[in-house]
Amino acid sequence: MTTAVIERKWHTTAEVAGMLGFGLSKTKMLVLTGEIRSVKVGRNRRILPEWVDEYVHRVASEAERWSA
Repeated sequence: MTTAVIERKWHTTAEVAGMLGFGLSKTKMLVLTGEIRSVKVGRNRRILPEWVDEYVHRVASEAERWSA
């Protein structure tokens, strides 16, 4: 018998804050301003892992542009 591992598809704002090393308030502000994409599911915000990566790549490329 094989066991299937189901990976999480969504992250909460608090989980994303932990991943980025930001505070919850800063992360919520990034979500509210659209810097980090999210969807509302019921009363909660959820963020796809790809959207976190998208934000990180965008910020890193902006930093590279300014340092060049």
